[in-house]
Amino acid sequence: MTTEPRADLDPATLVPDDKDWTWVLERPCPECGFVAREVDLSTVGTRIRATADRFTEVLRRPHVAQRQRADRWSDLEYSCHVRDVYRICRGRLELILTADDAHFANWDQDATAIDDRYGEQDPAVVAAELVEAAGAIATAFDDVIGDQWQRRGHRSDGAVFTVDSFARYVLHDPLHHLWDVGATEEVAASR
Repeated sequence: MTTEPRADLDPATLVPDDKDWTWVLERPCPECGFVAREVDLSTVGTRIRATADRFTEVLRRPHVAQRQRADRWSDLEYSCHVRDVYRICRGRLELILTADDAHFANWDQDATAIDDRYGEQDPAVVAAELVEAAGAIATAFDDVIGDQWQRRGHRSDGAVFTVDSFARYVLHDPLHHLWDVGATEEVAASR
């Protein structure tokens, strides 16, 4: 079942997020409290799976498709975004691990939200897809060993990641979005 289209759910009405979030690798996030340097890499897969479980709970909220603030996505839209982050980043991780000096294609998250009509997707389907996508990238991080943590990849804007820094960067995204949807207890539990 899809939700009915509503004008207040049009992602095009939001200001695009064009921030370079790589700064979160250097200093704590003042909003959600994430501290990248404190992440134990051996727990990344487990923590990613836990975020999927928490988003599944978020997707059961009444009015999941309704925006609570004009400048923020709805819980459903954030959940769709996290699902897609996991899908995109799984491909990027595979590329880093298999290609020397990997380069990632650009991804316009705001265009994806509009094109894929995030606000109209079925929350139950999104929950299942998010769990599947989280499981795939979590397993990929679980399988990283030894020197693989230092393999490098380049984002289209010039940002350079190692698998180590990429793991921390990827983990911040869903934790921050749990904060965005007011699931602060979930964020604290995921640290």
